[in-house]
Amino acid sequence: MRRTIELTQTTLHYDDAFLTPAEADSLFVHLRETVDWKQEFSRGRPFPRRVGWYADPGLVYRYSGIEHRGEGWPDTLLPLKRRIDEAASETFNSVLLNLYRDGRDSMGYHSDNEPELGPDPIIASLSLGNERNFALKHVETGERTNLPLTHGSLLVMGRGCQIHWRHMAPKTAKPVGERINLTFRRIVPG
Repeated sequence: MRRTIELTQTTLHYDDAFLTPAEADSLFVHLRETVDWKQEFSRGRPFPRRVGWYADPGLVYRYSGIEHRGEGWPDTLLPLKRRIDEAASETFNSVLLNLYRDGRDSMGYHSDNEPELGPDPIIASLSLGNERNFALKHVETGERTNLPLTHGSLLVMGRGCQIHWRHMAPKTAKPVGERINLTFRRIVPG
């Protein structure tokens, strides 16, 4: 079901069935087996997740002391990218993939506000695998909201979200299996 979620100073668009169950299952298995999942470190400590990266050739993306250089897209992801471009009304040129192995893997509160993304980016987030909670917190008011991200769902964080909100994928003590999250971004060259 597609729905629009109005938050203070932004809008989220959520489709809990963007991919069919068969499409989501197939993509999950393919990505799990073919992505060169890397363990990244910041300040000598490992991130609590594994990461993959694809982008148009020559693009550079930096965060937390990590640098990714675009070397092109695998053919299997290009049709999906075009579909997500259309759903988000944006033309993405990169995707950061996160593999959460269990409930201990997580992502802390942050905004995707690196200079390469421009002043007010739109981010599209595709979830595969086990359902995980997605938490948002307004940077000024402290207002909070949570959204369960399901297998095959697409969340588009609209204009204003990265400026006014921080988001996270928190740890959970519940027994959960693997989850892959693909966050499509537009890097502004130069």
